[in-house]
Amino acid sequence: MKLAFQIAKRFLLASKKQTLVIILGIAVGVSVQVFIGALISGLQKSLVDATIGSQSQITIVKEDDYIHDYETLVATVEGASENIKVVTPTITTRAGSLVWGEISEGVVLNGYDFTSADEIYNFSNKLTPGSEIPDAMNEVALGINLKESLGIDIGSEISFESPIFATQTFKVVGFFDFEVSAINNTWTITTIDTVQNIIAEGEVVSRIEMQLNEVFDAEEVTKLELETVVADEYTITTWISENESLLAGLQGQSISSLMIQIFVIVSVVLGISSTLAITVLQKSKQLGILKAMGIQDGDASLIFLFEGVLLGVFGAIIGLLLGIGLLYAFTTFSGTDIPISFDAGFLALSAGIAIIASTLAALSPAIKSSKLSVIEVIRNG
Repeated sequence: MKLAFQIAKRFLLASKKQTLVIILGIAVGVSVQVFIGALISGLQKSLVDATIGSQSQITIVKEDDYIHDYETLVATVEGASENIKVVTPTITTRAGSLVWGEISEGVVLNGYDFTSADEIYNFSNKLTPGSEIPDAMNEVALGINLKESLGIDIGSEISFESPIFATQTFKVVGFFDFEVSAINNTWTITTIDTVQNIIAEGEVVSRIEMQLNEVFDAEEVTKLELETVVADEYTITTWISENESLLAGLQGQSISSLMIQIFVIVSVVLGISSTLAITVLQKSKQLGILKAMGIQDGDASLIFLFEGVLLGVFGAIIGLLLGIGLLYAFTTFSGTDIPISFDAGFLALSAGIAIIASTLAALSPAIKSSKLSVIEVIRNG
């Protein structure tokens, strides 16, 4: 085996240009695989963060009714799965408007437990300078567009009027910007007890919201874990069931990325296999001499298998460096803010695939070399 390895190195070094071309071919394949895989992964992460990163990923509601004894339900949900990152109760009413002088704007009044809700909605980072999160009864923060349409500022006291509930006076402690007009135009956030006081239904909430460590496991967590501990009177919905077009788009991205990588690997394998097959013919005299000197057929095969491994190793190393360089150049000069992370597992997998593909590509030439006879070499000159 050691002899076969030494001969493999000599064969590769004897044809430096050919060896370099093969290694560069493998490197390009690996770099494309790394670049496409990391880019698609970053695009998916960016898209997921932008669409469901700041909203509930699994929601529990009670049809046509409020959720009573919600603290017990929250505790039950928190213990149902290790995949659940945060759980928070929320209460909402749409039956009211904010009134400032002659101006009235219909709003969605949301009451939160901000200790946990901030982990989902990230209110802290969406507040405008000088704003605060409400932490007392009748304190509110408004969408930035409501500030402009009502002409109010921090410290203003504004009326909440409703055809159903009693009029209430709120103190404005801040404004937020979700960069979504529907939210900035209508949302008013406050504490849970403020909304509970307005609707006068006791200690109730409208829904239980949560986020997961692995967002694509929402359906699995719901069916296998939550539905076994949550009573049938509650309805559980996931972001997947409500965003089927988004999920289809993400799956399409993954499939297209996989297809590109497969075709790249196939082209690399075919290129290596054909080149090494030619090498068998080029080195037939040397192989004939080696067999005449007593080298075994198995060792002759190992020569080309080792060539495949060596080509794969060097091609993978150069390909990884080239792929990382392409990603760095793309993020630096393209002006995009796509979050691309270098996953060590993905890089190792890409390198491993290249080495295995190169070794498999060498199988056919290896078998051909083992069948090469000394008499055939002498007859053919």
